Amino acid sequence: MVFSSLEFLFLFVPLFLLVYYLLPLKAKNVFLFLGSLVFYGFGISWNAYYMGLIIASVVVNFLAAKGIEHCRRRRRIKKGEEIAGERSAGEKVILMLGLCYNFGFLLFFKYAGFFVKDIVLPIGISFYTFQITSYLIDVYKRKNRAEQDIIRLGAYLTMFPQLIAGPIVTYREVHRQLRKRKITLLGCNHGLQIFTLGLGFKVLLANQLGNLWEDIQTIGYESISTPLAWLGILAFSLQIYFDFYGYSLMAVGLGKLLGFRIPDNFRQPYMSLSMTEFWRRWHITLGRWFREYVYIPLGGNRKGKTRQIFNMLVVWLLTGLWHGANWNFILWGFFLFLVLCIEKAGLIRLLERFKVIGHLYMCFLIPFSWTLFGITDFIQLRVYLLKMFPFLAGNGGNHVIVFEGDFIKYINMYGVGMLVGLICCTGLAEKIFMRWRNKFWMSVLLLIIFSASILCMYRGLNDPFLYYRF
Repeated sequence: MVFSSLEFLFLFVPLFLLVYYLLPLKAKNVFLFLGSLVFYGFGISWNAYYMGLIIASVVVNFLAAKGIEHCRRRRRIKKGEEIAGERSAGEKVILMLGLCYNFGFLLFFKYAGFFVKDIVLPIGISFYTFQITSYLIDVYKRKNRAEQDIIRLGAYLTMFPQLIAGPIVTYREVHRQLRKRKITLLGCNHGLQIFTLGLGFKVLLANQLGNLWEDIQTIGYESISTPLAWLGILAFSLQIYFDFYGYSLMAVGLGKLLGFRIPDNFRQPYMSLSMTEFWRRWHITLGRWFREYVYIPLGGNRKGKTRQIFNMLVVWLLTGLWHGANWNFILWGFFLFLVLCIEKAGLIRLLERFKVIGHLYMCFLIPFSWTLFGITDFIQLRVYLLKMFPFLAGNGGNHVIVFEGDFIKYINMYGVGMLVGLICCTGLAEKIFMRWRNKFWMSVLLLIIFSASILCMYRGLNDPFLYYRF
């Protein structure tokens, strides 16, 4: 079950909210936990093993966090005092066992694909593993106390708005809301508006622009012209942005309906002047996770330039691996690492000073990086890159060939959608929405967006979210 489905919009959500709003707070958490498991069950076709996996994740980490605090209390009683920052052997052992458990299943399901094919990845395992791991580490670091109510922890981990594809919410961000939250009519109205905006981005923009990328794959990379190759990767760049951004907006909107504040995951990343800035704006919660739980523990930038570069390499290789068990993701992560190193060496100062150069630089770099990301087969990747840069093939290779009706045909088919997408990348749509969201005409516009999205879904013009596969 996905957010952009008729079953979710007209069956699951109305029934869930009808019961949810009638229940007292403590019962709300129980119902949220159970309802989220039902939502997840539909997504995994009620695979008992995968359902057991996420429930076990709640139980194991609940006990591990309590075990860490128990060891801490025993140490205080035994020694009578505690040295700041010092951890007992018991705390370290329990943390390591918890991390081995969490990442063991993730590594098996996600990366066995390097060696064994046809292993089905449980939906959302990358996201909920990172989320529950952040909780366990924060308990170990004493950034928050261990949760004493397993239902609250279960509601936190499985909360259906962000269960499948994020954002990655830390326990610190929602622990007070799990105990006390206020649901208001104004908040619900705002949540519905944000959800509708995200639904429109997903169904009316991402899905339709994704058709161009699918058409190019059907034609075959060998048969397309250079202009069409660039048009295609531009369409994919817009598709992946509005697909994931649309999902994240829907998650934020649903969170408001439930009384939670789910963090923003995007901040107009395509308006960045550098790749460094881009990754502060794109998938913000994932970048935050790697910064807080990998980069800083490795030493960050505190141990000299050489160590900082090594730490960056580790983070970006892991970021690539997080997206899947294909070598192109490692290449993609390594490419981003190189770009960021070059920017840190001085290029970023030039890009930030001369903004026109920065935007032109990113207009090239964003679609190029998504080419490495989107094409998993290295042979096909080489073909596509030579189509984009035919001069690299030499005199005996491919040349710039514009087939009659090639890219012009697709501009006629998708040009309007791409233009709307490019305008929306600037953040103009969100600015208009935020400024006039309480106006009657904005409610009418959102109703039109919702109706058009429903019509597309009814006619079968809808695709699963791209980030489900990661």
